[in-house]
Amino acid sequence: MDKITKILACGLLLWMFILMFFSAWNDSATMDELAHIPSGYSYLAKQDYRLNPEHPPLIKDLSALPLLFLNLNFPVDVPAWTEYINGQWDMGRIFIYESGNDADKIIHFARFPIMLLALLFGWLLFKWTKKLYGNKVGLLTLFFYTMSPTFIAHSRYVTTDLGAAFGFFIGLATFINFLINQTRKNLIIAGIAFGIAQLLKFSLVILAPIYLLLAVLWVILENYGNLKKIISRSFKIIGKLILIGVIGVIIIWPVYQFHVLNYPVERQKADTEITLASFGFKPAVNLVVWLSDKPVLRPIGQYLLGVLMVTQRASGGNTAYFLGTVSSEGSSLYFPLLYLLKEQLAFHILTLIAIIFAIRNIIRSKSKNLRTAVEWMRDNFAIFASMIFIAIYFAQAVTSNLNIGVRHILPAFPFIYFLVARQIVRWAKTHDLEEPETLGQQIKHFFSTFLKSLEKYSLLSALLLWMFLMNIIAFPNYLSYYNEFGGGIKNGYKIATDSNYDWGQDLKRLKSFVDKNNIEKIGIDYFGGGNIPYYFGDKGQMWWSPWGSPKDYGIEWLAVSANTLMSAQAKPAPGFERKFEDSYWWLKGKEPYARAGTSIFIYKF
Repeated sequence: MDKITKILACGLLLWMFILMFFSAWNDSATMDELAHIPSGYSYLAKQDYRLNPEHPPLIKDLSALPLLFLNLNFPVDVPAWTEYINGQWDMGRIFIYESGNDADKIIHFARFPIMLLALLFGWLLFKWTKKLYGNKVGLLTLFFYTMSPTFIAHSRYVTTDLGAAFGFFIGLATFINFLINQTRKNLIIAGIAFGIAQLLKFSLVILAPIYLLLAVLWVILENYGNLKKIISRSFKIIGKLILIGVIGVIIIWPVYQFHVLNYPVERQKADTEITLASFGFKPAVNLVVWLSDKPVLRPIGQYLLGVLMVTQRASGGNTAYFLGTVSSEGSSLYFPLLYLLKEQLAFHILTLIAIIFAIRNIIRSKSKNLRTAVEWMRDNFAIFASMIFIAIYFAQAVTSNLNIGVRHILPAFPFIYFLVARQIVRWAKTHDLEEPETLGQQIKHFFSTFLKSLEKYSLLSALLLWMFLMNIIAFPNYLSYYNEFGGGIKNGYKIATDSNYDWGQDLKRLKSFVDKNNIEKIGIDYFGGGNIPYYFGDKGQMWWSPWGSPKDYGIEWLAVSANTLMSAQAKPAPGFERKFEDSYWWLKGKEPYARAGTSIFIYKF
């Protein structure tokens, strides 16, 4: 049985890889890839961290590994490298499109390691949940993971989103394992996982307070009723937490040391001072600037620079379209609504069944005292810890001003899959009938049990089949996926755009449309990491709303990215200003002639 389970798990991961690989093949570079790809290559080829310091290096390093074998030209005599402060976008354009390199080859090779990481992630998730609650829970959790349009979409690109989810998973899974079984080996593993997590995305610094909270809760649960033990063991566990943190720093330090080897000391200090000039808390700025030119300490200075940059960005927000409004401030409705609309409807039905089943079990429980609850939380600490993490992560997301994609709550998804899978497996094999005593009752019990099981497994099979079929139907437009309540793939842009729908993935599909229709000239207002001159040559004319209709310039065709158009035509939020000439007022009421993929509207005049 165990062997069959592993074969099925490998089959699910193979299916996911096929969907990722072929759906991404014709996707042009997304917006963030334009910065991440050149940054990663510069880290490995030049050991210089001047590009993209607001993200840790590990994901970018991983994506850049295959590029080292392509004999690429990376110019270091251009202002974007020699003069600009973090000239990541210009270096991306120059490196990928303007230096004689094969842009598509770079993009394909850089994405491949990210897909492999997604497979490793899925396998570890399967192994962890299987070890905790058996084969069925492990397989069902993995099924939810491999069928998620959101995970498929963001496991194909050179961005930090999959890395963040992976980092939170290994960080929490190893720490939970350490708490339950506090051996030296498990402490070291948890420390290594913590260090690796910090190299994946700076948001993972919140693992530190989460670790402290979970550790204190574990001590209370394990020693419930004995205050003296709770206090003494709390001090011991805090000491172990410090050791985990020290191991994490030991992992971070040499990695950053490698990345600043050829980053001139005076340049690092100057970049740091300019980058943090507007940061509010000056003692933190002074510390990071002081560290930046100390030979031994500057790797930590570079790490802390990224932490402060992310803190500043998150508080500042980002201009985004959401529900008919464009704003630079966050909405508390943003992440909960997008989670409901961008994950599969069948999964939400299963989640509802799981919640109702859990509530029913609590109501029917004969023991409803605090000690029983404490014993359950201790015996099911992985479930309890997962619930706490999901609550914390959603709470900080809801209060964030940075509303640019459901991908930012991706770290919570695997733990939701795990909780739902655990409850659904229990629900499917649970029956309400009392134990039979007579032969007649036994016969009745047999047929009633059979029918009840048939009903449940039929419903479960139908919902899982629905998820599988939607997985196929969504191909290759996983980034633009919205479920039936969200208007589907074709209409989801009306809810929210940016990385929820239009991240620049369809520029090559626009090129195919232009070639197929023998179009000599087309105006293009494009949002993304692709490059109009590289793909279109003289056929593509970059366009902006203030220019008015391209017909006035003798151009018959216009293509506008959904993200650009929705942001231009949406109602500005209170306090947000937009010039009338930037509103594409002259396109209102005009229906697109066609679309390139899902995200680029094509007009004919």
